[in-house]
Amino acid sequence: MSGATLISHGCRLNIAESEKIAAMLDGEDDLVVINSCAVTAEAVKTARQAIRRAKRDRPDARIVVTGCAAETEPETFRAMAEVSAIVPNLRKLERAFYPSSQRKLGSISPAVHLARPGDGPQLSLGRREGAHARTFLPVQNGCDHRCTFCIIPYGRGPSRSLPAGGVIEEIRTAVDQGTKEVVLTGVDLTAYGADLPGQPSLGSLVMRILKHVPELPRLRLSSLDPCELDDCLLDLIAHESRLMPHVHLSLQAGDDMILKRMKRRHSRAQAVEIAAKLKALRPEIAIGADLIAGFPTEDEAMFANTLALIDDCGIALAHIFPYSPRAGTPAARMPQVAREVIKDRAARLRAAAANAKAAWLKEQVGQVTDVLVELDGTSGHAANFARVRLLPSPLVGEGKGEGIAKAASMAGFANFGALVRVPSPQPLSHKGRGACAPNSVVRTRITAIDGDSLIGTPA
Repeated sequence: MSGATLISHGCRLNIAESEKIAAMLDGEDDLVVINSCAVTAEAVKTARQAIRRAKRDRPDARIVVTGCAAETEPETFRAMAEVSAIVPNLRKLERAFYPSSQRKLGSISPAVHLARPGDGPQLSLGRREGAHARTFLPVQNGCDHRCTFCIIPYGRGPSRSLPAGGVIEEIRTAVDQGTKEVVLTGVDLTAYGADLPGQPSLGSLVMRILKHVPELPRLRLSSLDPCELDDCLLDLIAHESRLMPHVHLSLQAGDDMILKRMKRRHSRAQAVEIAAKLKALRPEIAIGADLIAGFPTEDEAMFANTLALIDDCGIALAHIFPYSPRAGTPAARMPQVAREVIKDRAARLRAAAANAKAAWLKEQVGQVTDVLVELDGTSGHAANFARVRLLPSPLVGEGKGEGIAKAASMAGFANFGALVRVPSPQPLSHKGRGACAPNSVVRTRITAIDGDSLIGTPA
């Protein structure tokens, strides 16, 4: 063992924080940390299942729970005999709050403190073996809005931002350590800077990063609120090739009445307008979005408006969530939609999203793009965030048709004609680990579709 075991659920911010926790707890081999999510009731259930599974697999390990679910439902985890300690969400990056083999468990406070305005997020850099090739960097934490369905502000506290100077220094360090792509994360990323002197925007932060860290090849943004995309950010999306052509919008619904009852700050028309504007500015851009099925009071006509939003906004990468009431939120007190109806609507949204993604993936075949290779050496993400499975270049020294057959066999295809032969000066390998060197950016020709991913060979 080489330190604590981290089990991370939920958002990219949790992933980034888990990497920091893992580095901080190096040497604590008998410690398992569950970094929980509270966005849905199912997420809390998943955390409880992970705790029980961890205890079964490692009965002698100490189980520690942190994250949003531990903050919003501390009594749930205090009642579990498997849990040794609960670490407050806003203290998860402080070593003193974790039990140590050199310190008695009783010295860890079981209390879970609520967020305080002065508590800022901490940077989380550095990857462990088996993590993503990308570096997730929290630049914002917390949220000042109170969408009626959302429990996260109660688990993360008010919005806080990291000053640009510190962000730039950390990115320089990451690049010096070999990072090829940084993903800026936050609970409400587009709220960045509102609490800082001069109220700099997210666009101004991105501009400064790209200017002062010219050696950073790729910068990506996590989820964005459609009503807060500033002009500077839009201009960078249009003209900066190092800013990846992939935007994930927090849309949630496509019906104006439901959006109003959610207490969202945009309308359906504004969502469609911003999606169209993004595509006009950067034609190759991929639009992702979060959509909720079965929000309280939603009728079939309201749901139809959300269903149609997938096509109306050209959403290629949709995340579908069945509505889940969270105790203490206003939406939990509204008239609820029957669970079987919610389940059916979520399935219909997922089917529409799958069709839209399939059509989008089909458009990628034959294109050449840069792929950041994951640590397995066999997969990666294109600039537009399409998942790509990488095959060695086919196929020097082989007769015509043999290379196609071999690539098809490796991809698991019976229909060899689905692939395109791509000659290359020499096959690429990385000591037998995969098609390409991990953490490299490889020019790749997309040759086929495999389920919800693409197949590519180095161009």
